[in-house]
Amino acid sequence: MTALAGSTRRPVSTGMRVLLGIAYFVPMLWIVLTSFTPRNDVLGSSLLFTPTLDAYGAVITPALFTALQQSVVIATSSTVIVVLIAVPAAYGLARVGGWVPTVVLSGLIILQMVPQTATVIPLFQVFGGLRILDTNVAVILADAALMTPFAIILMRPFFRAVPLALEEAGAVDGASGFRVFRSIVLPVVRNGVATTATLVFLIVWGEFLYAVNFFLTPANYPLSALLAQQVSSYGVNWPGLMALGVITSVPIMVLFFFTYRLLKEGLTVGAVKS
Repeated sequence: MTALAGSTRRPVSTGMRVLLGIAYFVPMLWIVLTSFTPRNDVLGSSLLFTPTLDAYGAVITPALFTALQQSVVIATSSTVIVVLIAVPAAYGLARVGGWVPTVVLSGLIILQMVPQTATVIPLFQVFGGLRILDTNVAVILADAALMTPFAIILMRPFFRAVPLALEEAGAVDGASGFRVFRSIVLPVVRNGVATTATLVFLIVWGEFLYAVNFFLTPANYPLSALLAQQVSSYGVNWPGLMALGVITSVPIMVLFFFTYRLLKEGLTVGAVKS
């Protein structure tokens, strides 16, 4: 019976993987092919075309490298801020008992449910009053505020999985609470911290709404906002848009390639105990 159930699940699992692979692969293939298609042939009915690098030549400009630098600075800075806040907050929620974790986690979930568009105008007014509009600081703070509840919720199960006996042993040896946290707990949950930081970086890299609204000068746009400039009232530069999309995706694909095993193991461990 067990062997029969296992043999039944395998075709279903394989079929789902094939369907998901097609669902992800076909759009990616279309994006790449369109980036090599001449602009006049994009909307044609024929699938045959002469590949060209004109779209890449048009988008690879100093503005692209500026946008790339902006994306790296914003994503990295936001991730660092989020990790610095979320790590101690998640640890505290994992160790505090009673009704406090329930109330705080409920509040964090509610914050996650607030539409991002609802925060644009209040943040715009706040940043305007602080005179930090059109600077990286405004976008970094907004992205950090957006991702911190998500990071705390995601990181808490990793701290919950750390046995209390390890912390008690450190306390018996005379270590202070901060040293126990730094020398015992953090090394145990390093995969969880790295997983959360990677996910935050990936999400912030593609964040668009805050970048468009808080940067008043298009020259300061990161890559996510630079994509929107390929769309104008005169039409859409499809090859340029897709070429820029391919270039924008390369750093993310490289990061995902090197962190795939970490993400897989980290998310599996974090889902075990909440």
